[in-house]
Amino acid sequence: MKWLNCSQIVIVLAGFVAAVVSGGGTAKADFTFGEPALFDEPVNSTGVEAFECMSADGLEVYISKPIPAHNSLSSNYDLYVSTRATTNDPWSIPVSLGSTVNSSYLDYGASLSSDGLELYFCGRRPGGYGEQDIWVTTRAYKGADWGTPVNLGPPINTSDFDWLPWITPDGLRLYFSSNRPGGYGRSDIWVATRDSTNDEWEEPVNLGPVVNSTVDDCAPCLSPDGLVLFFSDWPSTSGPYRPGGLGRSDMWMTRRKSTADPWEPPVNLGPNVNTNQYDDGPHISPDGSTLYFTHMLWGAPSSYDNIWQAPIFPIVDFNGDGIVDSADMCIIVEHWGESYSLCDIGPMPWGDGIVDLEDMKILAEHLFEEVDDPTLIAHWPLDEVQGDIAYNNASDCDGTLMGDPVWQPDCGMVAGALQLDGIDDYVITDCVLDPADPEISSGFSVFAWINGGAPGQVVISQQSMANWLAVDAEGNLMTELQCTGRTAGYLFSETDIIDGQWHRIGLVWDGSNRTLYVDGVAVAEDTQPGLDASNMGLYIGTGKTIQSGTYFSGLIDDVRIYNRAIKP
Repeated sequence: MKWLNCSQIVIVLAGFVAAVVSGGGTAKADFTFGEPALFDEPVNSTGVEAFECMSADGLEVYISKPIPAHNSLSSNYDLYVSTRATTNDPWSIPVSLGSTVNSSYLDYGASLSSDGLELYFCGRRPGGYGEQDIWVTTRAYKGADWGTPVNLGPPINTSDFDWLPWITPDGLRLYFSSNRPGGYGRSDIWVATRDSTNDEWEEPVNLGPVVNSTVDDCAPCLSPDGLVLFFSDWPSTSGPYRPGGLGRSDMWMTRRKSTADPWEPPVNLGPNVNTNQYDDGPHISPDGSTLYFTHMLWGAPSSYDNIWQAPIFPIVDFNGDGIVDSADMCIIVEHWGESYSLCDIGPMPWGDGIVDLEDMKILAEHLFEEVDDPTLIAHWPLDEVQGDIAYNNASDCDGTLMGDPVWQPDCGMVAGALQLDGIDDYVITDCVLDPADPEISSGFSVFAWINGGAPGQVVISQQSMANWLAVDAEGNLMTELQCTGRTAGYLFSETDIIDGQWHRIGLVWDGSNRTLYVDGVAVAEDTQPGLDASNMGLYIGTGKTIQSGTYFSGLIDDVRIYNRAIKP
């Protein structure tokens, strides 16, 4: 049999895309959140609302509001529901679940069963076992009135604080928060199981110190496949805060390869959805395409809660070149049949644990699209024709020209480029990232086109910290970025990059490995326990201490930094 080349394989596979059906399995896909927007009116109003849950068919949304006034964060809350006829119709005005469900106390934290006939929630109503208990109300059919709530009793409820339940689609696992004995913080996430929906709940199990911290870890919510757990941290007014957070309350997620595997260390959902205020109660839409959450601003001149929504996008530009094309399809082919997270994008957005036609199907939907990659956190095209500013197209971190570099608008590899003299020319920028920041624990990448250079010269460095991309004494690509005390030290390649030709050089950190790339080929790789921390700015075209001999002599073009590991 004659082997097909990559382009031929792409054509063959693309022909099968329309026939693909969704599958199951494990998941660890790469995805990102789009720009958040306020949830639709009239669910959101000028008052205070908190998101609770959405029905599996997407036709009911449950929220909570304070009582009796709708403008106080300290009031007790009631549960409300808004409905729509189809997912294309507008939401109705939210209606209270009434006095059968709501009490004169605190009723909130609702989770709806997949059949829509059971509503779990928490509250302080009389007849409980502790400060807050978990209750369930049922109805005979969708649209029927909810019945009198029933306390779940022991072992779910204790004399302590048991709150914010989340029932899994099969009804056999109940995740919730509790400050009962045996935890690791003020309140932990626990899970109770049962063999069938007719059986009693077994003794709850703490998710352990990998997931739980010393603060309140609460508001659990699982992805539709049960392999991604979203939750919030809730510190006291003065802290402490969960390490790696961005605000007073953040949203986090932890993943597992299968329902039989342990949860991995949680990661912050990032600045797209977390702010320096309170962002909590993450919930995922039934189709896995949208994140719903509540944003709270607390303090003068006013305080409020609003419901927000952010789209979830799979990352389809695998090689970070700004367009989805056959090169990205070739990367899928290279990892066909593997559990490779970068390409595991189908079914969207979670993936199914294996690179296959599901992923090709999603990629084909975006084929030949130019993408605005939210993981591209810095991009200096270096296409200017005059002035002393190198503009950043991805953020507000522009660069300032030092010395006397010369713009070369017609001499770049991608449009224009910047010519440096190797004596005193360079570009200085503010801090783009901290290599040790937990926010980028899953990886980052830095790439640039160069033409020229000499041994000992540096292309990109972090001030007073490390030379990220540099030329060693033999003229080969190297990096100094490492973990302090690591015996492996710097990473060297054996690939000449100063031969007078254009080369795209790069460094990729995937959270465990350093990899150097030249023209899309990995030329050196090793494993590191981590990277050194630094919040200093960058130099383009000179070393970390701008010492003589490190100034670059030649052309530099199209410098890009991603907060993910890309595949060039």
